[in-house]
Amino acid sequence: MATAAPGIASAPRLPDILRRAAPLLPAVAVVALLAVPVTPAGDGSAGAGNPADVASALLVLHCLVRVLRTRARPLTRGAALVLGLPVLGVTVASITSHDPASSLPGVARYLQIFVLVPAALLLLLRDRRDFRIVAGSIVALALVQGAVGVTQYLTGTGASYRGEDIRAVGTFGPTDVMGMATVVAYGLVIAVGFALADRAGVPRRQRAAALVCAGLLTVPLALSFSRGAWIATGLAVLLQLALAGPRRAAVVVLATGALGVVLVGGFGAGSQLVTERFDSIAQVTDAPDQSVTDRYTMWAAATDMWRTDPVTGVGLKGFPAHRDSHAALALSSGSDTAGAGVGYLRQPLLSPHNMYLLVLGEQGLLGAVALIGSWGALLVCALRRLRGARRARTTAVDCGLVVTGLLVWQLADFGYADIGGPSTVLTAVMLGLAAWWALAPAHPDGGAGAA
Repeated sequence: MATAAPGIASAPRLPDILRRAAPLLPAVAVVALLAVPVTPAGDGSAGAGNPADVASALLVLHCLVRVLRTRARPLTRGAALVLGLPVLGVTVASITSHDPASSLPGVARYLQIFVLVPAALLLLLRDRRDFRIVAGSIVALALVQGAVGVTQYLTGTGASYRGEDIRAVGTFGPTDVMGMATVVAYGLVIAVGFALADRAGVPRRQRAAALVCAGLLTVPLALSFSRGAWIATGLAVLLQLALAGPRRAAVVVLATGALGVVLVGGFGAGSQLVTERFDSIAQVTDAPDQSVTDRYTMWAAATDMWRTDPVTGVGLKGFPAHRDSHAALALSSGSDTAGAGVGYLRQPLLSPHNMYLLVLGEQGLLGAVALIGSWGALLVCALRRLRGARRARTTAVDCGLVVTGLLVWQLADFGYADIGGPSTVLTAVMLGLAAWWALAPAHPDGGAGAA
């Protein structure tokens, strides 16, 4: 049998590559299945479940079996504390709920998004190469959803916006208008994080590809007409640029901005409507439309629920049942949705569209401190590890930039949105990436996980 010459490393064989990538397939499947078109239910909701949610359950099961078979390391004490904090608030809120039976689906959803899937990915990812594979799959999904969204705008087959079917929503349909915006924003933030990496972390060709992806994704993000996603993306990218240093930041800003201007302005891709939508950010308090009035009214209703039950809230899934008794008369009965292959639907207002107020109203101060404290701990740990990686000049700095940007994006976006809809499972995947970077045992080179 022939052997490799001494001192010469043999090229990795295809079976070895597939064997290494196999454990990640359940995680990549969760992301890939989010490209499956969503069929709205008759009541205007996005339905009770979707293939990506099923895949996330299989991911958790796969990780559990793998841990039991290989006797892999358990979670560290710090990781168990950070990821276990949401369990406290969710459990207490479900027990003290005004209707415990109706709270059970909420318990499952919160544990899926904030505990089980993130913990599974924390245990599943082995090193920065695994991280980049999963993060790269999100960028690929963003490009697919973005291409569908741009096509919807150009062909007039998107969701209804100002009487025209031009709003880019991807395959998520008009009942989840934030779905495509979330996916595209995640992809853009990840691409910017990879583009800001130094030469040792990511090869020049890959950094150039990341720059192109970031520029391309600015177009569907603009055509989503989602002001909350724009604000969150701007804050996340600004922080990434600040952490990367002025020289590298200038290159990324100029290249991404030039490509975005050419695509959006040069081809007239909704530039007038985008400008009007952007200007309306500063005008919502002057002459708010009905959608803004509904949002402010629901925010006030959630706050009033918290005042009624300040410690434990009204219970998971309790906002719809208590909404009318706490909301002002200015609240409408629902929002109108249409387009993207779906007829006219009246979508009920089942949440305040603010994650912090939703948790405060349904889980009280105990649940809010536990859940928001978990997110804050993730961000602090991620920033500390990024600082350590930069000091040690490791090749994993790009992972830290990606995670920091994603966490800041989510924390900002939660001020305008909450969990709900098929795209929510991607938030769990994002938190899993963040948990790996922030909470995995530190590698001697300053990065997370193995080299």
